Amino acid sequence: MASFEESLTRLEEIVAKLERGDLSLEDSVRLFEEGTRLSAECRSQLEEAEGKVEMLVKQRDGSLKREPFGQ
Repeated sequence: MASFEESLTRLEEIVAKLERGDLSLEDSVRLFEEGTRLSAECRSQLEEAEGKVEMLVKQRDGSLKREPFGQ
């Protein structure tokens, strides 16, 4: 699997090519399918990273408590 950055860069390239509108229908469909796959991969990688991120929350007594991201 490509890195998140590589997948995102390729996805941006695909969007730019599709927005130009000068591709054949066959090429457009092929790129759309690749873009859909890359989008799902990026989403999965982001969800995995989010699960690993923890926030330190300062308690009233001044101590720090670890909490999962997004809560």
